[in-house]
Amino acid sequence: MQVRYYLMLLFTATFFYACNQSGNSAQLQLRIDSLEKEIDASYKPGLGEFMSQIQVHHAKLWFAGKSENWKLADFEIHEIMESLDDIQQYAAARLESKKVIMLQPALDSVNYAIEQKNTALFTSSFELLTATCNRCHAAVEYDFNKVKIPEIPPLSNQVFTPSEN
Repeated sequence: MQVRYYLMLLFTATFFYACNQSGNSAQLQLRIDSLEKEIDASYKPGLGEFMSQIQVHHAKLWFAGKSENWKLADFEIHEIMESLDDIQQYAAARLESKKVIMLQPALDSVNYAIEQKNTALFTSSFELLTATCNRCHAAVEYDFNKVKIPEIPPLSNQVFTPSEN
C-alpha cells in the first residue's frame, strides 16, 4: 500500500512538472515567434545599396591609386572587399551573391599593385577590375549597368593626393 502511495505521489509530481514544462515551452515558443517577427521586420539593405557603396569606393580607389595615395587606395580596395562579403552574407539567396566570387582575381591584382606601389600595374589591374565588374553584371543579366573608369572624383570634399606626413 505504501508503494502505491509513493507511485501515486511520483506520478502526480511528474504530471505537474510536465505541465509546468509545457507552459514554459509555450512561453519560449511565443518569445521565439516574437523575435523572428522582429528580425523579419528589421532593415536589410538591398543589393542596390551595396552596389552603390561599391561604385563610390571603386571611383575613390581609382583617384587614390592614380594619385599614388597608397594608404587611401588600400583602404578603398578593402572597403570594396567588405561590401562584397556583405553581399554574400546578407543577399545570399540572390544569383548576384553567387557570382561576385568572379571578382576575386581582379581584386587580388589591384591589391597586389597597391602593395607594390606600382602605378602602371595599378592602372592595368584597375582596368581588369572594371571589365570584370561588367562581366559580372552581364552574367546576372544586368549588362545595362556598365561600369567605367571614372573621369571626375565622386566627392569634391576629399583630397586624393597623399598627405606629406
